[in-house]
Amino acid sequence: MKRAAVFVDRDGTINEQMGYVNHLSRFKIIPGAAEAIRLINDLGHLAIVVSNQSGVARGYYPIDLVHEVHLLLKHKLKEGAGAILDAVLFCPHHPQGVLPDFAVDCLCRKPKTGLIDQACRSFDIDLPRSYMIGDMCSDMEFANRAGVKGIMVKTGYGLGEFEYVLPGRQAKPVHVAHDLLDAVQWIAHGEEAHSHRSTP
Repeated sequence: MKRAAVFVDRDGTINEQMGYVNHLSRFKIIPGAAEAIRLINDLGHLAIVVSNQSGVARGYYPIDLVHEVHLLLKHKLKEGAGAILDAVLFCPHHPQGVLPDFAVDCLCRKPKTGLIDQACRSFDIDLPRSYMIGDMCSDMEFANRAGVKGIMVKTGYGLGEFEYVLPGRQAKPVHVAHDLLDAVQWIAHGEEAHSHRSTP
């Protein structure tokens, strides 16, 4: 049976936007983010992180550090709210990178849809019922291209993107939320209302 997924950007959405997270000490979870992921779990949806990590290609940090950060992320989510991620997917590439193995024009760098395509190979996902939550207009473009509903949060780069960049973009969010928890609560309330309308 197909399941809806909530795809979630990492930096600026789950954790504080620190520029490049080039050390474990720079990884700080945004308050309420663990509870948000737990709510996704409780809704029965897949919780999948999708993140651009071009710092690998740029030589700012090794790919092993990205994996270490994601282990720390999973630990903090479980410790903070018993929350579980179904998958953590990331793109380490950038065309102008300095490391030849990663300096490529790939299909997985958002707003291209390679990360969602990868998720769909691992899970039976109902894309029209799914969401993408992120703090940048490129996340909304990513959602639009993939056929999922985009929600923009005002954490990270979100407030500036909302005020100065979004008005000139075609791909608009279906909702703008204060933070990740607010975004997932909006999803939950909408599905609850739909469930009531569907009940005879």
